[in-house]
Amino acid sequence: MNSAAFCIFLGSSIFGAAGWWIGNFFGFVPALIVSTVLSFVGMWAGWKFDRDHFSY
Repeated sequence: MNSAAFCIFLGSSIFGAAGWWIGNFFGFVPALIVSTVLSFVGMWAGWKFDRDHFSY
């Protein structure tokens, strides 16, 4: 696994878990929606972090 894939995996996992925690206060479906949206945000953040810190 290269660094980009690892950063994307880590970002989507952390942001997705945070989204699930936040959305769970409002029920199952909101938790699923917020978790999905924040997982995509985490993928973008992980990709950007890798591009800024590890790419040549």
